[in-house]
Amino acid sequence: MKKIVLVLAVIIGILCINKTEKVIIPKESIRLRVIANSDCSKDQNLKKKIVKNLSTKFAETNNLKNIQETRNYINKKLPEFTEIVDKTIKENNSDKNFKINYGKNYFPRKEYKNVIYEEGEYESVVITIGDGNGKNFWCVLFPPLCMLDEDSNIEYSSLVKEIIDKYF
Repeated sequence: MKKIVLVLAVIIGILCINKTEKVIIPKESIRLRVIANSDCSKDQNLKKKIVKNLSTKFAETNNLKNIQETRNYINKKLPEFTEIVDKTIKENNSDKNFKINYGKNYFPRKEYKNVIYEEGEYESVVITIGDGNGKNFWCVLFPPLCMLDEDSNIEYSSLVKEIIDKYF
């Protein structure tokens, strides 16, 4: 029995390897995007520090009940977001300017871990550091889908993994 399950799991796994899933983020959502100046390590590290320093403010959106509460929270906290970004840039001896835009912003198509996120204009908070030509951090503030710890190991469950774990 175990051999049959293992063979079946391997076959299902092979069939699913190249499958790209299309995920639809709800229409009523608010995204967050922090764009680094460039891909050089100094600029990427600055972006990570900004995300980290903002994380407690954005984590507060997890307790909000609806999109209107989230909009109100963001509008109220924009000056604090600006202060945190400015302070982080100065503490890291950077001369980069930045801008924060809350409204409709363009997001390019993104594929991450075989999941496709469609391009388009989305309600969002976008923080652009310097020229904004680097890799970016992004997540969804409402509904709260942010994994603000970029270095965390995310484990995606699958039917194949569950079968293997159950029987082996």
